[in-house]
Amino acid sequence: MHLRTLSGVVAGLGAAGLAYSAGYEVRAFTLRRVDVPVLPPGSRPLTVLHISDLHMTPRQGKKERWIRALAGLQPDLVVNTGDSLGHPDAVQTVVEALEPLLDRPGVFVFGSNDYFAPIVKNPVRYLLPEGQDKTRLGTPMPWRDLRDEFGERGWTDLTNRRDQVKVGGLTLAFAGVDDPHLGYDDLDAIQREADPDADLRIGVAHAPYLRVLDAFTRDGYELTFAGHTHGGQLRLPVVGALVTNCDLDTGRARGLHSHRVGDRSAWLHVSAGLGTSMFAPVRFCCRPEATLLTLLPRLRPH
Repeated sequence: MHLRTLSGVVAGLGAAGLAYSAGYEVRAFTLRRVDVPVLPPGSRPLTVLHISDLHMTPRQGKKERWIRALAGLQPDLVVNTGDSLGHPDAVQTVVEALEPLLDRPGVFVFGSNDYFAPIVKNPVRYLLPEGQDKTRLGTPMPWRDLRDEFGERGWTDLTNRRDQVKVGGLTLAFAGVDDPHLGYDDLDAIQREADPDADLRIGVAHAPYLRVLDAFTRDGYELTFAGHTHGGQLRLPVVGALVTNCDLDTGRARGLHSHRVGDRSAWLHVSAGLGTSMFAPVRFCCRPEATLLTLLPRLRPH
């Protein structure tokens, strides 16, 4: 094939992929369902809606309507792992999108884009190893307003703190940290053995850095929720995610996995999230998602 013809074919495929990624897949919102055998034997199942990385901006009507419709699932609990904001004027947009879900029990933490506005970055930077000057900060965001809105509706703030929430007759013990990607996590504030009297112990973080996952698992938290990775955002068939934007391995960039530290293991659920930075509005082989997890009783030992 003539070099000029080959170049044209490659350019055409690239343009088609970009059109698909930015024009279709980034708005192809998907609900995933997964079962997790983590409750005490004999417990009734609980449903948990995990939402993350909304990156809401004003006038995202399709996304807002899709999120509002999730209330029809009637989850027993909502877990929001941060990066809800994607624009300084989006607090009310987030609240309106989540409004029906704010009537359900919920817990939340914040991510870096809740604190700082997105900025234009060279996309090649996301392919660099973690730690190579990848974090540049935009202007401060109105995260306190969002925290107040969530708190007034009864959602529990888990920013570097522990708490308990009663759900479906069960006592759930939580530990949460502030955004590890910015280094805001204060493990000393929450790191001690999880409440042995609770029916289930859950860790919550925005970014699934290994130091945080290890701490939760060592302390006896049987299930951890995180987001941040966007599932890799641009995935390749067969290969999967190329990056996670943290030190988590790419094989666990999204979905339900296990995490082991010594003789303790826990479930880890990483959400691929529902949005993107407004400066990188593309997804490929990685649809925006929310997940409904059904927590089931553990099998009784033989």
